[in-house]
Amino acid sequence: MMEEKIPQLTLTPNLNEKTELPAEQEKKAPAPEAGPDMSMLSESEQNAVRAFAEQIDLTDANQVIQYGAAAQKNIADFSQTALSKVQTRDLGEIGDMVTSLVVELKGMDEPEKKGIAGLFRKAQVSAQEMKAKYGKAEANVDKIAAELDKHKLTLMKDVAVMDQMYEKNLAYFKELTMYILAGKQKLAEERATTLVSLREKAQTSGLAEDAQAANDFENKCERFEKKLHDLELTRVISLQTAPQIRMI
Repeated sequence: MMEEKIPQLTLTPNLNEKTELPAEQEKKAPAPEAGPDMSMLSESEQNAVRAFAEQIDLTDANQVIQYGAAAQKNIADFSQTALSKVQTRDLGEIGDMVTSLVVELKGMDEPEKKGIAGLFRKAQVSAQEMKAKYGKAEANVDKIAAELDKHKLTLMKDVAVMDQMYEKNLAYFKELTMYILAGKQKLAEERATTLVSLREKAQTSGLAEDAQAANDFENKCERFEKKLHDLELTRVISLQTAPQIRMI
C-alpha cells in the first residue's frame, strides 16, 4: 500500500519558499468538495489536525498573522509557476501551409480543357513536370507532418503539466482545509474555556483590569476568526480552480 502523504502544518511559515510542480505525477485523488469538515480527512490527517491545534496560541499576535500564510501564498503562486511551463503554440503558420498545399494539389488535379486547347495543354505537361510537382507537394506534406508532430508533443507535455497542476492544487486545498479545521477547533476550545473563565473572573472580582483582560482575549479570538475566514476565502479560490484546470 502507498504511504499516506499528510500536509505538514507549521506556525512559522517560510514565505520565501518557491512553489514547484512535482517531478512525477502522483496517483490522482478525487476532486475536492466544499465545506471544511473533519470527515473529509483520513484518520491520520485528523490526528495531525488535533495535534496541531494544541500548538496554536491565540495570544501570540505574530503567530495569528502568519497562520496559514504559506498555504495562502502557495495558492497565489502555484498557478503562475505552473502556467509559465505551458508553452502555447500558434497554429496559424500550419494553417497557411495547409492552404498552400491544397492550392497546389488542386492545380495538379485541374481538369483538362476540351478540344484543341486541351490537346495542346496535355502535350505541354511532360512527365518531368508532373514528377516535379508531385515532389514539391510531397515535401510540403512532410514539412506539415513534422510540424504537426511537434505540436502534438507540445500538447502532450502541456496536458501532463495541467494534470500536475490539478494534483498540486488539490494538495494545497487539503493543506488549507487542515489549517482551517485546526484553527476552528482551537478557537472553539478557547472560547469555551479561557474566555468563559476570564469573563467569570471579571464578573466575580468586578475589577477593571479583569474586565479588560476578558475583553482583550475576546478581541484576539475575533481577530483569529477573521484570519480563518481569510483562509476559507482562499480555499474557495482553490476549489474553483480545480474545474478550470480540468477544462483547460
